[in-house]
Amino acid sequence: MPERPDGKRSANGKTYDPERLFLPPDDDLAPNRPGETLRARLDGSAAAGAPGRVRLVLARLLGRRPVEDAWRRALAAEQCVGAVLEGLAEGGLGGWDVVHSIVLPGDAIISHLLIGPGGVFGISAKPGRRARIRAGESQVRTDRERRPCPYVRETRHDAARASLVLSRGCGFLVPVQPVLVFVGARSVEAAPELDDVRVLGEGEVPGLGALGGVLHPDRARRIHTVARNRRVWLWA
Repeated sequence: MPERPDGKRSANGKTYDPERLFLPPDDDLAPNRPGETLRARLDGSAAAGAPGRVRLVLARLLGRRPVEDAWRRALAAEQCVGAVLEGLAEGGLGGWDVVHSIVLPGDAIISHLLIGPGGVFGISAKPGRRARIRAGESQVRTDRERRPCPYVRETRHDAARASLVLSRGCGFLVPVQPVLVFVGARSVEAAPELDDVRVLGEGEVPGLGALGGVLHPDRARRIHTVARNRRVWLWA
């Protein structure tokens, strides 16, 4: 059974968290849209004007991959997964909340943090690009890339950092389950030995909403209050 934390209650018996009432708007991550950080990067690149556009055209003509192209693919993946997670959290009827685009020191980004009855999930969304994908213990191989990508290791590491931040902010242990989602992949396969990271296609994401029995609603609300505070992530 999930633990029941000591909560502060109003006259009508509902639990409330005073910290949420005093969170400055600039420090509140709850309004973040999926891919918020990538949007800002692309907007900054577009603001560079003509020199930036010329650079992009030249790079493509030379067969290079401008970083902006990778950002756009990543943004599309985060928007796709984010829309599904927003559906799980809509109305709060299922007890789920989601925080998007959490920036960690060192420029790492947690695409989505899903919090609810089934626990806390640190979700990394990646473009699948119609590839056949196989995730091993630390790396991902596809039939479109010669070199493996360290997505599994990165997702695991970011989830561990998130667990430390949330545990410190909440005053109780908050395990964060790493989840790696590939959008638009032809197939997604995880090695049998990979048992600590969930590897999903975008069509499997709604299944997270069916999980339960891990967090009491009071505790889930407390974690969400801490997670949406930008300042707690400055020391991740």
